Amino acid sequence: MIFWLVVMAHLIGLASSLSVLMSGRTPQGTVVWIGALNLFPYLAVPLYWFFGTYRLPAYRTARHGEGFPVPRGAEGILAEREHLLSKSEGEPSAFPVLERLAGFSFAGGNDVEILVDGPATFQSLFSGIEAARDYLLVEFYIIRDDGTGRELVDRLARKAREGVDVYLLYDEIGSYGLPDGFMDPLEEAGGHVCAFGSGRKVGKRLQLNFRNHRKIVVADGRQVWVGGLNVGDEYSGRKEGQPPWRDTHARIQGPAVAQFQLGFFEDWYWMSTALPHREGPWEWAPPEHGSVPVLGVLSGPSDPVETASLMVQELLQGARERVWITTPYFVPDDQVLSAMKLAVFRGVDVRVLIPERTDSTVIYLAEFAFLESLLSTGVRIFRYGPRFLHAKSILVDRSFGVVGTVNFDNRSFRLNFEVTAIAADREVAARLEKVFEEDFGEARVVTRQELTERSLILRAASRAAHLFAPIL
Repeated sequence: MIFWLVVMAHLIGLASSLSVLMSGRTPQGTVVWIGALNLFPYLAVPLYWFFGTYRLPAYRTARHGEGFPVPRGAEGILAEREHLLSKSEGEPSAFPVLERLAGFSFAGGNDVEILVDGPATFQSLFSGIEAARDYLLVEFYIIRDDGTGRELVDRLARKAREGVDVYLLYDEIGSYGLPDGFMDPLEEAGGHVCAFGSGRKVGKRLQLNFRNHRKIVVADGRQVWVGGLNVGDEYSGRKEGQPPWRDTHARIQGPAVAQFQLGFFEDWYWMSTALPHREGPWEWAPPEHGSVPVLGVLSGPSDPVETASLMVQELLQGARERVWITTPYFVPDDQVLSAMKLAVFRGVDVRVLIPERTDSTVIYLAEFAFLESLLSTGVRIFRYGPRFLHAKSILVDRSFGVVGTVNFDNRSFRLNFEVTAIAADREVAARLEKVFEEDFGEARVVTRQELTERSLILRAASRAAHLFAPIL
């Protein structure tokens, strides 16, 4: 009996290896998974089918319009995707690659406010919720059962009782641990709540690898908040004895809001098989409130290409003066590493701001392998120590300011559903430049000497952790 169980386990491991081989993962990740599935199938097989799957093609029915019912009034923005895909190579565009990746054109006429840290962000966000008169679309990766989480739900419930249509979507893995009944006040007030998982069927819900890491709040179709902050006391500054995490968000008002709103509709439709509904119209053509061109990039494992990684590469390749990056997790793929090095060789000032310590020991160790290579080519690395650094932002030259949810790791580049706002504007870039300079002023420069002086044990641990970079 035991013999046949062993044989069956190895046969399942072999069959699973074929799934790995036919997927579009990195060669390193393929080798790691195939080796584990055949050498240790008892442990590796369940881990693979829970965490190892690499693509979520079924979501494409929503993301790419295959069977996606067009929201009333959204025909224009969906037609824009078809127009971009059918463009001839000779048709002029200032940002052709970014627009093709996003499936949208840069929308002009927006006002963009950079929000630094939780107190400023939640003040802006809660004020926007309070001012909403028609509808609120709210999407977060993490909502905690604490003062900040309960305040969000209470505020949304109050708006629902006032007759505002409220839809709340949260990730079931990121928000794991929310007690039963936590969302009851909102649902009892008439709001709609849905947990985002990998799939709607029981079998698909075992795939825990795909997480909705997006943070999107849309008020009346005219304002949107996007960025790094989740909903919890560690972000808002309410956690006793701990200053708020260092994070960055953005508030956008104007025509670009429709792009982020469509992203919410697609996520909601994927989980509920129905579009959000209201008696009144949805706003799909917000009025202009400024002069900033903004592009919303919604990336994820359903995309036919690795949208987030390609977006970062394009920003690096297009830079002529500087690229400053803030990320809490820095385990980039080879393509992004090469783009960073080539930018330095072109004379671009490339800087990376990372935390002094991360909340993941494996990622912290793996970072050292990348830092040594980058420092040798002239990339400047800064470690931020005063608080935990959770911001995800990029400054390109003096014209691009980027704020969103994408970390520089394999999970954000390929496995998570992410959202990024790109503002092509000098004033936004100048505001973000000031934020970077303040952070650099509180950080220390990483030197090659400190890397070479590490103990043998730490260097060996770093190289071992580096082997797992493709699956982190």
